[in-house]
Amino acid sequence: MLKLYGGAFSRAAIVKWHLEELEIPYEFVILDMKAGENRQPEFLAINPMGKVPSIVDGELALWESGAILLYLDEKYGKKTYSTEEKALISQWVLFANSTLATGIFVESNREKELPKLMKPLNDIFEKQTFLLGDEFCVADVAVCSILAFIPMMLKLDLSAYPSVLSYMKRISERPAFKQTIVAPS
Repeated sequence: MLKLYGGAFSRAAIVKWHLEELEIPYEFVILDMKAGENRQPEFLAINPMGKVPSIVDGELALWESGAILLYLDEKYGKKTYSTEEKALISQWVLFANSTLATGIFVESNREKELPKLMKPLNDIFEKQTFLLGDEFCVADVAVCSILAFIPMMLKLDLSAYPSVLSYMKRISERPAFKQTIVAPS
């Protein structure tokens, strides 16, 4: 059985969300990060960086939430994507983990970057329901998981981006989201 390693409050929730969306059975191994369980040799054999989330699926040990999301979708996803669609999905997953996360969570970047990121996202969601059109996919897991942390952790005013707020609300109503991520208020 696939094992997901994470802390009680970590990005492992993102991977849990996707595992639930895909209906993949898994064991969630909670590491006590404060006690240094992520620095023990057993875990460092899985992820030499000592970070979570990490998974073990058969013989494969994999870390970095974006890489895990893409792997799970490729191996267990119910939809087959063209090369071009896979490229777009990868683009959005990488965007979420680098550009979006840095623009939102690095306080020195936030004031300048937030409008530059949210305006184009708002424009996209004015025209379509999800990142790739009318169908939810792993790109939405990656992007909305970062967006969902805004009301939970930062309490930023997103009222200037009503289509982004509608997107976040729509996604927060998904059963797998409700099971794994605290819904934005």
